[in-house]
Amino acid sequence: MNPALLGFIGHAAAALAFLALAVLLAVRRRGDAVGRLLLVAVLGQVAWGAAMAGLLTGSPVAAPLAPVTEALRNLLWILFLIRLGTDAGPAPVIGAQQAEQVDRAGRRAMVVALVLASASAGAELIGSDAGTLFAARTLAAIFGLVCLEQVYRNASPGRRWAIKFLGLALLALFAFDLLMYSEALLFGRVNGAWWVARGYANVLLVPLLAIAAARNPQWKLDIGVSRQAVFHTAALSIAGGYLVLIAGGGYWLRWFGGEWGEIAAALLVFAALLGLAVFLMSGRIRARLRVFLAKHFFTYRFDYREEWMRLTGLLASDGSGELAARAINGLGQPVDSASGALWLESDGAFRFEGGIRWQGDRAAIPSDAPLVQLMRERDWIVDLHTAVNATGDWRGAAGDPGNPRPEAGLPLPPAIAGHAEGWLVVPLTLERELLGFVLLDKPLAPQPFDWETRDLLKAAARQIASHLGLQRTLEKLIRAQQFESFNRMSAFVVHDLKNLVAQLGLMTKNAQRHRDNPEFQADMLATVENVMERMQGLLLQLRVGAKPVEKPAQVNLSEVLQAAVAARRALRPEPRIVRWQPAAGLHGQAGDPDGPAQGMTARDDLLVMAHRDRLERVIGHLIQNAAEACDPSNGRVELALREQDGRAVIEVRDNGRGMSGAFLREKLFQPFTSTKAHGMGIGAFESREYLRELGGALEVESTEGVGTIFRVRLPLARTGAERPLETRKEEAGSPDG
Repeated sequence: MNPALLGFIGHAAAALAFLALAVLLAVRRRGDAVGRLLLVAVLGQVAWGAAMAGLLTGSPVAAPLAPVTEALRNLLWILFLIRLGTDAGPAPVIGAQQAEQVDRAGRRAMVVALVLASASAGAELIGSDAGTLFAARTLAAIFGLVCLEQVYRNASPGRRWAIKFLGLALLALFAFDLLMYSEALLFGRVNGAWWVARGYANVLLVPLLAIAAARNPQWKLDIGVSRQAVFHTAALSIAGGYLVLIAGGGYWLRWFGGEWGEIAAALLVFAALLGLAVFLMSGRIRARLRVFLAKHFFTYRFDYREEWMRLTGLLASDGSGELAARAINGLGQPVDSASGALWLESDGAFRFEGGIRWQGDRAAIPSDAPLVQLMRERDWIVDLHTAVNATGDWRGAAGDPGNPRPEAGLPLPPAIAGHAEGWLVVPLTLERELLGFVLLDKPLAPQPFDWETRDLLKAAARQIASHLGLQRTLEKLIRAQQFESFNRMSAFVVHDLKNLVAQLGLMTKNAQRHRDNPEFQADMLATVENVMERMQGLLLQLRVGAKPVEKPAQVNLSEVLQAAVAARRALRPEPRIVRWQPAAGLHGQAGDPDGPAQGMTARDDLLVMAHRDRLERVIGHLIQNAAEACDPSNGRVELALREQDGRAVIEVRDNGRGMSGAFLREKLFQPFTSTKAHGMGIGAFESREYLRELGGALEVESTEGVGTIFRVRLPLARTGAERPLETRKEEAGSPDG
């Protein structure tokens, strides 16, 4: 089939398809401005398809209309996107400043679209060379893609669903034109296959546009313009235009350069790509572009939401380096300052804490320096370009002599005055207290230091000062906890030493009567040796900390009880170990006919995980307290050991004075509370805390005038081999055992 006939059919089909879509849109009678502009853009597609179809039939009327409808088609779609992007809602909803900013950006985009449309139509109507025509249409396609990208990027995630198919349709439309005209720009003519297929390609866009229209009956989208989108779009536009120009230059060299043309074109492409890489990698160039966009496209220079989230994330991140680096980055990034230093108050002076690419002096700055006094009194950000150094030489212009700034004529400390790259000194103030300050170096691109920059840096500085204050508070708390731990450990050690001294004193008291007794002498030597070992252990514990040096090991509770009783045989009443008996009250009688309670076993080989010396001290402390509470003449202190429900239970019983319920609740385990004349009041507390460390517990039952039971419960070191007493009786064939 003739290519011209194929092209005619395709463009005619496009005109009819878009005409049907226009009828559907008109029937809906939506009064929204975006909807009306969409209808106009679709009608532009109808006119374009009809003109292109007529051009392929050789119609003389279609010849002048084709370039006009071509330019009008692109212009209408771009104006639709601009309107869609600027229709962000009424000013009270989005804010008057943002509404004005969006309108200003939209007006400038319209001017660019009109210029490109005029160049596209005029280049063909006045008979300009093909290169100019193809370049204008290529740039129009690029600008259409840029507008589409901006609209879609700034739509909220929930609203992107509504414009997804619209974006796909216009992406395909502008991308097709970009590929066709960029190839024509390189080879000097339009590819016939692309031209014929263009009509059919546009027919395929109609269903996508119809779905988009159905999803957006009002075409009122919550779309704004972010600074990042503008920055990236501008960078993309510059890079795209740059590559188009280089492509044109390379084509010209290749076509007119003769036998050296290909070499020159290759070198040109290589140099162009290298230059583009330098542009993209240069922080200074990006900073200048950012300043240019902030000046000409936005009322406010900073995106405060973005800056706040960035600073919060920077301070909260543990992986962002030292705090000094994070503080300098937090203040320097908004103003494109890549280096600086931090001084913090310590011991009456401000000392260098750290820096980023810092090459200046690191000397401490006195607290009474005029610069420090100014920041402390006024919380003022000092611009070093308006300050005077220590020798009186101006660092820069002082501003209006009739209205001088606070830092004008200010003598600077040598550490700051000698740093030629210094720009701003930002105080870090927390509740009128100057914690430190940051010195920022000159920015990568010159920018004004106005009220907006000052307010942003002040807000960021207060946030950083709060973080510094929190860190200092945590450090003080940790030090206080360390001292508290040491004091607590010292109190425990002193308490144990007191018990050892009491044990030696009791032995010395009895030595007058039994010094000629060989058994007493042997027992005395053993006691002295035991006291010496325990004192050495306490000294070692005092050096290494409150926790025991060795790890818990298996301990035989029967042996611990025997050792604790043997060490306190001189007490009156003398403690003794008895066979376990279930108690009807506080104290049952031996030979209870009921026998052991259900789930209990009488054992002499119960093992627990503990520190033998510390556990013996706990049992010894309970024995000591029980003996002191009893009448020496008729008192009774008994120890019993049993197993119950997989746990070892030790009971220390006495028939002494007993304790009231109020004392048990409020004072027994309260540190440094004691009823004894020489007591320290931490023995019961230390015993309970140690048993808790082992996974056990210390329970107490007491009645005034009757006596007391201290009950120690500890998890067994091994289970499974023990059997209840009833089971062993049954296996022996005797109900009595």
